[in-house]
Amino acid sequence: MTVYTKVYDAPPFNKKEILRYAGVTGDVAELDELLQTCIDEVSKRLTYKVCYCELPVKRNNDRIELGPIVTSSKALLKNLSGCHSTVLFAATVGVEIDRAIARHSALSPTKALLFQAIGAERIESLCGIFDSDIKEEKARSGYFTSSRFSAGYGDLPLELQRDIFTILDCPRKIGLTLNDSLLMSPSKSVTAIIGVGNK
Repeated sequence: MTVYTKVYDAPPFNKKEILRYAGVTGDVAELDELLQTCIDEVSKRLTYKVCYCELPVKRNNDRIELGPIVTSSKALLKNLSGCHSTVLFAATVGVEIDRAIARHSALSPTKALLFQAIGAERIESLCGIFDSDIKEEKARSGYFTSSRFSAGYGDLPLELQRDIFTILDCPRKIGLTLNDSLLMSPSKSVTAIIGVGNK
């Protein structure tokens, strides 16, 4: 099993999405300058890294096996309906967004909130780009891809993160670590499963 890595250029910032993640509604004009200041502070410091591999899907009664990962998650089983393999991936935008949040949390709660929202928008944008890449790649071979599905969603245990990190070797591949409480560092990171099947 080969684990691949990809490093992407920064996708365009979506201010509307950032403000949505920040919970801002109504007139946002007064926040625009502050938001742009925050974007300028971190834009050159972020990295966009993904590591991934492809695993076969096997169904065994009420269990589903993705290589060494075994689970009885009904939600994942439904998500992978018609799939013969999965793309298992981890993505991160790096530690600088965490540092910016920590820097401003005491001095400017508003800035800290905006940095949290920027981080959420950045990692979702990265996952979206990778998702599109996989979808296009598999479509060329006549396959479809399912929506992303992450450990901790529905009835898929968060504890599966340990298996995911072991399989992908996340610390060495993209500098992503997992602590005993199953929290990822850098925090603006995602692991997920994408199903692949015949059209």
